[in-house]
Amino acid sequence: MDIVSFLKSKGQEQVLRFYGELSAEEQKSLLTQIAQVDWDTLSLLDHPEDLSGKGRIAPIPILSVPEIEKDRARYAAAGRKAIAEGKLAAVLLAGGQGTRLGSDAPKGAFDIGLTRPLYIFQQLIENLLCVVKDCGAYVPLFVMTSEKNDASTRAFFAEHGYFGYKEEYVRFFVQDMAACVDLSGKLFLEEKGRLARSPNGNGGWYSSLMRSGLAEEFPAVEWFNVFAVDNVLQRIADPVFLGATLMSGCDCGAKGVRKTDPDEKVGVLCLENGLPSVIEYYEMTEENKRLSDGAGGLVYSFGVILNYLFRAEKLREMEKHHIPVHIVKKRVPHIGEGGELVVPATENGYKFETLILDMVRLMGSCLPFEVIREREFAPIKNRTGIDSVETARELLAFNGVKL
Repeated sequence: MDIVSFLKSKGQEQVLRFYGELSAEEQKSLLTQIAQVDWDTLSLLDHPEDLSGKGRIAPIPILSVPEIEKDRARYAAAGRKAIAEGKLAAVLLAGGQGTRLGSDAPKGAFDIGLTRPLYIFQQLIENLLCVVKDCGAYVPLFVMTSEKNDASTRAFFAEHGYFGYKEEYVRFFVQDMAACVDLSGKLFLEEKGRLARSPNGNGGWYSSLMRSGLAEEFPAVEWFNVFAVDNVLQRIADPVFLGATLMSGCDCGAKGVRKTDPDEKVGVLCLENGLPSVIEYYEMTEENKRLSDGAGGLVYSFGVILNYLFRAEKLREMEKHHIPVHIVKKRVPHIGEGGELVVPATENGYKFETLILDMVRLMGSCLPFEVIREREFAPIKNRTGIDSVETARELLAFNGVKL
């Protein structure tokens, strides 16, 4: 293929303007990056999907804590059996850095201990090891990293002996990247031989995992438990959650908590045109946010905590269909026409992201599984204040974790 002619046909020949200055190795790398560009995604700029409007919203029936407790033994038995048979794998979304915590290291490498080192990764692994002990079987753990933190994440796990988890059950894979463009759709360069790219959103976990080929190493897996790095209290590979989802017949399960107030910044699981959907807090109308159930609670009260179960068979089917791509206006650092670094003060380009919350809708069915906030929800978003290291420490101590 004549790369110059091809890029001209796309109106993107500007990415080769420094090609003659590059080494042979750098030239090869740039051509590889160009070959990996998803041109179909870039073409969405011509006819962007309308993802702003919502359909008819209705509350979704929730499996409440009292209902779970009533059938806990049955759910736990079904979940333990599936885990012992190797049918569940866990997927840790760990591509972020600890920037908001004042660290350049992977977020999971942040130390939240007071009298001893206690890293976020360590606490999550200890949570998972409780399930391993309970079920008598290890759960395959896939850790999704980013290009920026992959090497440091792998090194951190190795340095700490995988925090007691069997190395043979841990796999790392890098999240796919999506090219960034300016407001007219032209590809940015972040270096003379490197396209400006960004992670393709947390909805890209499945396609990235499949592209890595690692899932094939555990052929018995029928379910994936996907969870975020920043909630240090969450119960991962929870047999009760798995058993309840299995027995419900749903293809997806979502853990959630009751919102503390109408304006809490969590996505709400509800029905949209009859299908389970997660509506972000900023997408909820003021009326729906405050709609009362007549008993002192909120109608739309089930806030998701990014801990989902997805049936593998349904995921394979979903991949054949279109996952919505969100076009997000962002500030994109890049190099200018003279090769100088440009750090924009305002939004100057677009990034392309897929979101895990859209996967819930594509599953077609979902079991909302309520957990007790003080037992399973301690997000670390900030250094201090709301959802911070401080609040997470308080909740960990409340649950008997030595800090």
